[in-house]
Amino acid sequence: MHSPKAKNTGRRDGSPVLGGSFEFVSLTKPVNRSSPRHLLQRQGSDPTTARLRASESPLRRRGSGSSTGSASGQGTPEEDGIRLNPSLIGISLSSLLAIDLWLSKRLSVCACEDSSWGSVRPLMKLVEVSGHGIPWLAGAAYSLYKSDTAAGQEIMLNLLVGLLLDLILVGIVKAVVRRRRPAHNQMDMFATFSVDRYSFPSGHATRAAMCGRFLLAHLVLAAPLRVLVLLWVGLVGLSRVLLGRHNVTDVLFGFWMGYCQYNLVEILWFSPQTLQGLLGHLA
Repeated sequence: MHSPKAKNTGRRDGSPVLGGSFEFVSLTKPVNRSSPRHLLQRQGSDPTTARLRASESPLRRRGSGSSTGSASGQGTPEEDGIRLNPSLIGISLSSLLAIDLWLSKRLSVCACEDSSWGSVRPLMKLVEVSGHGIPWLAGAAYSLYKSDTAAGQEIMLNLLVGLLLDLILVGIVKAVVRRRRPAHNQMDMFATFSVDRYSFPSGHATRAAMCGRFLLAHLVLAAPLRVLVLLWVGLVGLSRVLLGRHNVTDVLFGFWMGYCQYNLVEILWFSPQTLQGLLGHLA
């Protein structure tokens, strides 16, 4: 007995008719919802899990700081520029240091006998000795001992105090800064001490500046002698760079420090009465 046409649920190709009453049955293999693969697929399709994965990605982590700062109002463009750009002061100091080292090396033409001006090295070493502390201390002490007037003794005593003050202050600054001497320097200096292995500041420059001001202020000198004192001060500082003993900044700071040391000597100036009392105690 044939079924009615209305009950015909198939086409010629055997596929079911959409308007039929039969349910669609998946022809694929049944999925085990408890398998690990299915769990991973469910986690990947979960919106919360997707957001967590996106937040854990390297690109997300890299940009999370800036996005958080922008959202909270703490990361303005000006602050970001200050954090990213190097310090202007640091760049300036580094540039000055590089120029100082380059210029000092170019000017050290008497650093050794094989240098371009190696024949002038003995003369520069003679200038070096003229600015050393030992000749000045010995000369000031001898002049103080041989002076017959109170005014002469006063001047020589204060010069001796200034020289001792110079040794103390320069030694302290060298011990604190601890800047090494230039690499092209030869350690053949006259009468060196432990702090003399350091370069900043130049003790010869401080002593020359302080003694130069002292002589010009307290000795009656003719104009040619005053010019000669100024030339000696400049030549002592120049010899430190030509011999490779110091960098340019060591000498420049030494000149400034010696200039200020003279002001300190004037403040601590020993009067004739103080001098007479000191000599009375020594006698």
